[in-house]
Amino acid sequence: DIFPLKPREIIAHVNLLRPIYRETAHDGHFGRRGRNFTWERTDMVKPLRKAMGL
Repeated sequence: DIFPLKPREIIAHVNLLRPIYRETAHDGHFGRRGRNFTWERTDMVKPLRKAMGL
């Protein structure tokens, strides 16, 4: 219930319907900083910790 698992929900949660492909086409997709790399956000840490009772 914490993370969206349906493709449409994942696309909306990570905001993938933006033309960012040129920016992500070099230097890899992971470990990047910047507002366009929404999959690197850590905004789900608190809800995840709460669900795990931490």
